[in-house]
Amino acid sequence: MLSKKTKYGLKALAFIAKQPKGEKVQIATISDSENISHKFLESILLTLRKAGFLGAKKGKGGGYYMLKEPSEIKMTDVIRTLEGPIAMLPCVSLNFYEKCDDCPDEDACSVHRLMIQVRDNTLQVLRNNTLADLV
Repeated sequence: MLSKKTKYGLKALAFIAKQPKGEKVQIATISDSENISHKFLESILLTLRKAGFLGAKKGKGGGYYMLKEPSEIKMTDVIRTLEGPIAMLPCVSLNFYEKCDDCPDEDACSVHRLMIQVRDNTLQVLRNNTLADLV
């Protein structure tokens, strides 16, 4: 299940991406418009800024703005930044692989095989969608 952090991060990115290029948006504006806790949103936007999706300017006339074109921001990158691994089990993760403690043989594990299919199909959808598709 997608966390609220990721859901709100996607909503905030989409909101900022809808603004005219270079226009700065204050946290309060996004918070009010998208019904997201100001404090929680602040933390999410900081994470997105550190990941290089957003820029920020302090002071009067400040706020958050897009650093990249929405068409350049793949959903896989946003999800991994906010949520972590996309795979549902660590034994099928491409970037965060860990062997399951309770599984003696991954190749013989029916759950492992199923979760590889889930991962691959999920990745296909997320790779083929960008922030521009949400906007």
